[in-house]
Amino acid sequence: MSDTSMNSEFLYAAEQGDIDTLRKCISKNVNLDGTNRQGRTAITLASLNKHYDCVELLISAGVDIDKQDQTCFNPFLLSCLNNDLTLLRLVLPAKPDLDRLTRFGGVGITPASEKGHVEIVRELLTCTDINVNHTNFVGWTPLLEAIVLNDGGPKQQEIVKLLLEHGANPHMTDKYGKSPLTLAKEKGYHEIAELLIAAGA
Repeated sequence: MSDTSMNSEFLYAAEQGDIDTLRKCISKNVNLDGTNRQGRTAITLASLNKHYDCVELLISAGVDIDKQDQTCFNPFLLSCLNNDLTLLRLVLPAKPDLDRLTRFGGVGITPASEKGHVEIVRELLTCTDINVNHTNFVGWTPLLEAIVLNDGGPKQQEIVKLLLEHGANPHMTDKYGKSPLTLAKEKGYHEIAELLIAAGA
């Protein structure tokens, strides 16, 4: 079998969750980090499709877990974006690069904070040293995203509380100079405003 066709078989097996074919390809020294046209590796395809046994196998085989596709996805960032705690807990022991950026310039905790993924945010804050004050391409920290881009409801309140407890700076402003407290008040998010005031904002 040519390298190209084995690469295709390997990637298809990862996408489909065919662990036996993955093992066979690995035993034949397939390129573990080969990609498809979107730049996706086998572990990214397995991660996207929640084939956790395949993800474990690929990690143990020594794949590059940090390699990103054309849309900047990799297993760690996918777990944060898709609220996939199982995937996150598989990937974290493999020591992913926490500084890899999404296509909007955020780190993993940025989209998780924006989207209301409470358990992902909690896991990242308690189990990693991810930069809680990272600023993305549009000048927003995870704290600002948690306030501006969602509904201010109980999940967002919990995320704001977690971020503040783990060192989020309540004074870091957006690119227009607006503080988290100003933005929370503008949106009428009274509970979030109270959390910020209690944190010294």
